[in-house]
Amino acid sequence: LRHGAEKEGLQLQEGGYVYVHEILSLPQFHSFTENAVRHVVITNDKQRFHIENDPKNGKPRVRANQGHSVQVASLDLTPVTDASDYPLVVHGTYHRAWASIQKQGLSRMGRTHIHFAPGEPGEAGVISGMRRNCEILIYLDLAKALKDGLQFFVSANNVILSPGDQEGFIQPQYFTQVWQLSPRKRIIPE
Repeated sequence: LRHGAEKEGLQLQEGGYVYVHEILSLPQFHSFTENAVRHVVITNDKQRFHIENDPKNGKPRVRANQGHSVQVASLDLTPVTDASDYPLVVHGTYHRAWASIQKQGLSRMGRTHIHFAPGEPGEAGVISGMRRNCEILIYLDLAKALKDGLQFFVSANNVILSPGDQEGFIQPQYFTQVWQLSPRKRIIPE
């Protein structure tokens, strides 16, 4: 949202918000309404956006709940300091990526963070953090990772995010178990 706003010359408000009326004034959005924007935000299955009325002037404004491939300032990210708050931290991936992950660890690649969910796909509270069609689940030892200085944050839509180490990786030493989903089979430990 921030990247698109800057590209279009829209002014970002405090907290990374953009006023809905400014978005709707752009030519590509002239046929949309405020209600359409609210509908997209409310019905987004991963709750990637937040909409509210500006407390200062009452105008509706929208922001991203987390960055993706663009660094977004002023996101509503809460640092994770106690691993017991998140007993399950899971990353979903695919068979085609597993050989690389097994050797070098999880990579944030071109993103700002490595994404995790506080459970498996379909569990209560897991609305984002991994794709529903992932094939492999990697469980993280959050306590060990925090103890070793890795940073973790929770976004407003309950995604657990980490920038990884200095090179943008979370090494395999932090994996507690790895499961293939279908058919359900433990990969690590064997």
